[in-house]
Amino acid sequence: MKLDVDVLRYLSKDDFRVLTAVELGMRNHEIVPSELIARIARLKHGGTYKVLKNLLKHKLLHHDSSKYDGFRLTYLGYDFLAIKTMVNKGVFVAVGRQIGVGKESDIFEVAREDGTILCMKLHRLGRVSFRAVKQKRDYLRHRSSFNWLYLSRLAALKEFAFMKALEAHGFPVPNAIEQNRHCVIMSLVQGYPLVQVKQLQNTDIVFETIIGIVVRLAEHGLIHCDFNEFNIMIDDDEKITMIDFPQMVSVSHRNAQMYFDRDVECIFKFFRKRFNISFKECIDDVDGSDEGRDEGGKPSFCEIERSDGFLDRELAASGFSKKDEEHIQRFIEGGAESDINSDGEGADSVEDVDEANSTDGDSSHLLEQDSGNENGGKDESCEAGENSSSEKEDATSEKEEEEKNEDDMENEAELVKSLNKQRQRAIKAANRGGRKSLASRNSYKDKGGRSSNNSKIQNQLSSW
Repeated sequence: MKLDVDVLRYLSKDDFRVLTAVELGMRNHEIVPSELIARIARLKHGGTYKVLKNLLKHKLLHHDSSKYDGFRLTYLGYDFLAIKTMVNKGVFVAVGRQIGVGKESDIFEVAREDGTILCMKLHRLGRVSFRAVKQKRDYLRHRSSFNWLYLSRLAALKEFAFMKALEAHGFPVPNAIEQNRHCVIMSLVQGYPLVQVKQLQNTDIVFETIIGIVVRLAEHGLIHCDFNEFNIMIDDDEKITMIDFPQMVSVSHRNAQMYFDRDVECIFKFFRKRFNISFKECIDDVDGSDEGRDEGGKPSFCEIERSDGFLDRELAASGFSKKDEEHIQRFIEGGAESDINSDGEGADSVEDVDEANSTDGDSSHLLEQDSGNENGGKDESCEAGENSSSEKEDATSEKEEEEKNEDDMENEAELVKSLNKQRQRAIKAANRGGRKSLASRNSYKDKGGRSSNNSKIQNQLSSW
């Protein structure tokens, strides 16, 4: 659907009030009833149906009367709500030409009051070209029902958060300025997509810079998952800028190695076809070493060390859950922080955390592995002390088992008592129910009137 911002000039406050009412109603309704829209909008002089008719004419709403008379927002109406909010905040004052179209977004130029040109990205999930979002993205987590507008808002929120964090850590990304609903405002990159470039002056340096970005992302705990020539911008000075971040995942994701290898393979394949370079010679000329590379010169995911922090934990990237965060916190509080600082937060610690999560064990399993590694690095002169410590550990473990058995016995006794009480209550309730005479709903009830008094007197006389 084409974005025609000229319609914004002719929309009144009542129009936007009704649009907002439909948006609020869509939290609980797929199709919002007309009566509910009128109740939420609360226009001073009424006329909600007239406003709905005007919005329907401009295709900002969709009317559905299959089950009941109702409306829902279209992407164009959602665009107008986001643009109106941005204009009221003073983020930009004009919308320009469309500069890009993707399978899940549209990109436009916008202008500030001082003439600065910015980039506006409108997420549009649900297009025919990309509807397998639930299988390929993790915006929904464990929710079963979804709305395309809601998914677009989640994608924009995630991209804005990643862009902010990556910019703070010195990655070559656009400057994130503002986000509202499914709209993200960022700085305009002065360059071209790498897929449009036919010739480079320093091909080897550009190639190694791009591969270095992929490796550095992994060192920070993130994988781009769509790192190819379409999402890499290059300017006239051959400066690299990466874009498009909604699909990023953590290195602890179960398919992290596959995503990492796919990103690296995309870059190698593009440079091999487009520029006909030999990667082994290129890497030797730039680096002079093959550390962390396989036989083909590609970086190896297993040999990347996470020495630059936990960006995936800060941003809650997919594949890194709250349970993983709790395991790491227990791991640090358990006294293993000194080992991390001394060895430099290597890949071994991440693998240990993944093993603990895969076995659904406690952090004690993790601490036992680390303590075993520490003891294994000592000299032979300390074997006697290790044996004594192991005996103490065995004794403490036996005591813990005895205490657990005692606790289990106590719990079983309490359960038996509670079951006996429940049985006695059930027997009493059954006896009470047998004594009571249940009267029917239609039976006559004596309410104590004059007729009831006369009937009582007659009954007494007859008994005499």
